[in-house]
Amino acid sequence: MKLSRPLRILLWPASKLFSVGISIRTRLYANGWRKQKRLKAAVISIGNLTVGGTGKTPLVIWLAEKLLAQGQRVAILTRGYRGTAGSSDEVELMRSRLQNRVIFGVGKNRFAEGQRIESRQAIDIFLLDDGFQHLQLARDLDIVLMDASRSMAQPLLPAGPMREPISALTRAGIIVFTRTENTAGAKEAIQRFSNLPIFAASTRLLGFRRVGSEVDSLQTVGDLGSGPFFAFCGIGNPEAFVRDLQRWGVAPAGHIFFADHHRYTLEDVQAIDQAAKGVGAKGLLTTEKDFCNLTSVALPALPVYVSVIDLKVDGEITFLSAIDHLLQARGAHA
Repeated sequence: MKLSRPLRILLWPASKLFSVGISIRTRLYANGWRKQKRLKAAVISIGNLTVGGTGKTPLVIWLAEKLLAQGQRVAILTRGYRGTAGSSDEVELMRSRLQNRVIFGVGKNRFAEGQRIESRQAIDIFLLDDGFQHLQLARDLDIVLMDASRSMAQPLLPAGPMREPISALTRAGIIVFTRTENTAGAKEAIQRFSNLPIFAASTRLLGFRRVGSEVDSLQTVGDLGSGPFFAFCGIGNPEAFVRDLQRWGVAPAGHIFFADHHRYTLEDVQAIDQAAKGVGAKGLLTTEKDFCNLTSVALPALPVYVSVIDLKVDGEITFLSAIDHLLQARGAHA
């Protein structure tokens, strides 16, 4: 979210009003004047303080995998932002990774979705996707993600990207700094919040999947050839995708960015092809989330390679133990 300085100044009064509004709303729930609704199973919220990507979806997938490996019955509650018919790009991504091993509740009313699931089967843990600001639903633990590559001293919406001020971290149980692999001084930033359990996470490349290939195995960077390549994406933090590609040894010759959750049209595909050919690209690079938004249009003429990633949490055993400890301290059981 990049706004010019004059526009930020113009929007500053609106940000002050927004700040007052969220402060009142938070206090209403904190003082019990607005009642939270509680599901039978434990609820772990995974959220953030900003608009744009901080790695929530990869962490939801990662944590679901770990809980499943422990024998837990897991369900995921998500709004399905900018989706239709009970799905969205992020829901499709999670479903493609987790298959039928978890149950999904998709809708604006996460409590109603959770009740619907619990009426049909037993659940041990609900993962509340992007739930930090969804105060209507009671949770047993808030995990808050923060992008280590971005400044934390930014204005609130609409003048800036902050959904809540830094002081809202007092509601968090665990903080996870993401993209620490791209950020000098990330450890120093983490130490600023040493009063809370702090963990660092980084993006790890599993490989590239060529769209339309009959081969299921992933290709390595070496398998892609020498390129050059052109990158495109419509995600919350597109610059991070380009940095990741460079870190993996695939520096794109050019790129084009679209808005987060962008659903591609034929005109978009033609623009991507034209821009890629303009730099002599022999292939296109994109994300799994973007691939979910490409399925309804004809693919570009150049081969498309989808980067398949997962998350690496430093101190994984300690992280999972901290979750279990915090849930048990609140009377829930992981």
